[in-house]
Formats: sequence, structure tokens, C-alpha cells
Amino acid sequence: MTGLRVAVAFLLSFNVATAMGIVYSKHESRMVFKSMRAMQDGIDQARIEWGRLQIEESTLARFGRIEEIATSSLGMRMPEHNEIKTVLK
Repeated sequence: MTGLRVAVAFLLSFNVATAMGIVYSKHESRMVFKSMRAMQDGIDQARIEWGRLQIEESTLARFGRIEEIATSSLGMRMPEHNEIKTVLK
């Protein structure tokens, strides 16, 4: 009878330990998933920012804008045909 009680106690404690392990495993899984979602959200935000910066760069680098700034702010102008010199090696 004592052997049976020991076996039942062992099986019961093993069962409880297994259940606790499953609960812990599920909790860890949820925490990892939450962390992964946060990282994916960060990646999405970075991609949005990258797209916005590419649009901004193309807007700032367009030829007409550069010519406009050179003319108005720096006082530059396109040279006349007779002012252009060709240098050959």
C-alpha cells in the first residue's frame, strides 16, 4: 500500500510539474510573439520613413530646383555659347 501511495504521489507531482512547464512555455511563447510583433512594427515604420525620405530626396534633387537655387541664391547663370571652352587632352 505504501508503494502505491508513493507512486501516486510521484505521478501527481510529475503531472503538476508538467502542467507548470506547459504554462511557462505558453507564457514564454506569448512574450516572444509580442516582441516579434513590436520588431515588425518597427520595421514597418522604418520602411515608411525610408519611402518618405526617398520621395523627399527626389524632390530636393530635381534639376529645376538645383538650377533655381543656383540662379537666385548664388547668382549663377548658364554660360553663353561663346563663353564655353572645350579642353582636349
